[in-house]
Amino acid sequence: MRKTTKKRVQSMKAKQRANLTFRMNILFFSIFLLFTILILRLGFLQIVKGENYARDLERTEEVAVNTSVPRGRLYDSEGRILVDNKPQKVITYTKMQTTTSADMLKTAKKLSKLIEKDTKNITKSDRQDYWLQKNDEEAKKLVTDKERQEIENNEELTKAEKNRAIDRLQRSKLTEEQLNSFTPEEEEIIAIYREMATGYALSPQIIKGDEMNKEEGDILEVTAEEFARVSERLGEADMTGVNTTTDWRRVKNSTLAVLGSVSSPKKGLPNERLNYFLSRDYTRNDRVGTSYIEQQYEEVLQGQKSVVKNITDGKGRVMDVETVYEGKPGNELVLTTDSQVQLEMEAIVEKQLLQMKNNRGTDYLTSAFLIILDPYTGDVLSLVGKKLEKENGKWVANDYAYGAFKTGYELGSTVKPATVLTAYRENAIEVGEYLVDEPIRIKGSSPKSSVFNRNGRIRLNDLTALERSSNVYMFKIAYALAGKTYQPNQPIYFGEDAFLKMRNGYAQMGLGVPTGIDLPGESTGFIGQNESGKLLDLSIGQYDTYTPLQLAQYTATIANGGTRIQPHIVKEIREPSEDGVTLGKLVKEITPTVLNVIDNSQEEINQVRKGMQRVYFGDKGTGRGAFGSAPFTAAGKTGTAQSYYKDSTMEKSVQTVNLTHIGFAPYDNPEIAYAIVVPQAFTESTYKTNYTSAMAREVVDTYFDIQKKKNELETNDSTSTPSIKPAFTNDQIDESDEKNKTDEE
Repeated sequence: MRKTTKKRVQSMKAKQRANLTFRMNILFFSIFLLFTILILRLGFLQIVKGENYARDLERTEEVAVNTSVPRGRLYDSEGRILVDNKPQKVITYTKMQTTTSADMLKTAKKLSKLIEKDTKNITKSDRQDYWLQKNDEEAKKLVTDKERQEIENNEELTKAEKNRAIDRLQRSKLTEEQLNSFTPEEEEIIAIYREMATGYALSPQIIKGDEMNKEEGDILEVTAEEFARVSERLGEADMTGVNTTTDWRRVKNSTLAVLGSVSSPKKGLPNERLNYFLSRDYTRNDRVGTSYIEQQYEEVLQGQKSVVKNITDGKGRVMDVETVYEGKPGNELVLTTDSQVQLEMEAIVEKQLLQMKNNRGTDYLTSAFLIILDPYTGDVLSLVGKKLEKENGKWVANDYAYGAFKTGYELGSTVKPATVLTAYRENAIEVGEYLVDEPIRIKGSSPKSSVFNRNGRIRLNDLTALERSSNVYMFKIAYALAGKTYQPNQPIYFGEDAFLKMRNGYAQMGLGVPTGIDLPGESTGFIGQNESGKLLDLSIGQYDTYTPLQLAQYTATIANGGTRIQPHIVKEIREPSEDGVTLGKLVKEITPTVLNVIDNSQEEINQVRKGMQRVYFGDKGTGRGAFGSAPFTAAGKTGTAQSYYKDSTMEKSVQTVNLTHIGFAPYDNPEIAYAIVVPQAFTESTYKTNYTSAMAREVVDTYFDIQKKKNELETNDSTSTPSIKPAFTNDQIDESDEKNKTDEE
């Protein structure tokens, strides 16, 4: 029995060994077969296809390069071109990753024989670069062996830092005689070389385009002869990277500064926002909006750049260029302003400003502002700012429209409707409540009174207080907001809560808070300290400062019945025009944005509106002289404010008067809300008349006259597709004009 079991075990082990040997043989054979196939495949790739793959590998290193496309155009509300792109012939240079300074210098020498290049922009550093490149051996001798050794032995410096230290030492030893020894031909080479050197690898750099001659004030263009000469030699030696193409430059048909500016290819991305733009796939020499509308709507106007791939060999040389994406011009903007309205309003403000400057006491008068809004949509119908400057001994009024939202002033009695509405809201007075207008006598201070009542006692309600512009009515509101009652010849103390109530009421209507306009750099004015006596000044607009645009938004809030609307200067975003005749497809329409609704009943708002109507048409209205005979219904409020002027040359401040005016028309269904501000109009001792009322009447008359004529024309126009119209004027402001490249800030 034992022998049988033992034999069975031995038989089973023998079978297992046989199976294992068989499996191992199969495994080894499979491995051998796989290795044989692999070796044959490698041999085929190396021997048969090796050269082809190596050549393809060298040719398929692809580097994407973004190239510029035309920027989106700007139109006024009627489709007239405000900002356009003017095509220009340009000669460009694109350097490779492997391009050396010597390569660029050879190309610059070749180009200098084919084109004329303005040499006025050459710097001392450019001359040093060229001298060192041209005189390589002499340059090395400028640094002694001892000096070179000291730099090389400095272990704290990296190799790059040592090279820069030697370069700086060489430059410091170049004499003025050496740097001024170049011929006119060499000066042109230097000018061309500097343009090449400032570019970035694989990014086209404009060597010559349309540029301003600073001395003569002319635009230097690439001539047809230059363009042809360079074009026919593009394939020659030492012309690698040179190309002839068509570019564009920005041209404005308006002097309105808020249209904004665009950087030049030379300036490229602004340093302060460099990382922002680079993270969004911009290149360093891209043109971008640097101010106002051009900056605010950069992403809309920039467009989608065409993308090409430079296919280079293993040495970085471009073998072929492949277009990946054709690119698309930037979308276009239609603004809320009508060029005709804007120009007419500018003319009115300019005329009045220059006339006022001829009066006595206007030494500190320098500017004036007018803003017209659509009270229901927030459309900026006109944004005017003028600033007086001396040119050739004469006063001229230059554009200062951005001052309307960047500068703040005491606005005087035009804030009184806001004071009354705040009083209603805080239960300081009731609708129709009477108060006595009398001189306010505070212990230790001079009396404070209304202009029309220096000594007496006159009983007024809220309507009459607005009509006659009662200061005292507002002072007594301030007392009530502080929970106090006026007592003659007593000291005053108003807590911070009263200031908070007053300013919160103003803020609801747009005073002292951002308007939200779609332009960068908006100011909110200045908020003063909570000094007790200043609450009275605050109630009549003679303490905190507000921008002219805030004043206009506040006026629009009253005009539309209590809704504060965000003002905007862009009306529509459209695709680029396909035919140059009609506007492109609508991408986005800017609809009204409600910021808040004021906490007043409709009865309270209507009461203030009635008071403002009496300013124009009441028997004792402060604006009756200008508006009493108007053929339209309207409402408004006049204002003056004590202000102070002081500059660095003056030992003490001079007391001046700011003139202001607000209004809306027609009364029942307002089409426009307007605000006028003339800071430092007169010295206080010479002020007699508020010129802004006459200006406001002319503004409203002119606006409605333009609208009437336009409506008559539109009645006979059955065209439904918006068409592109020529600019309202023939004026053109080129972005290359250095006179207009100053910082508007």
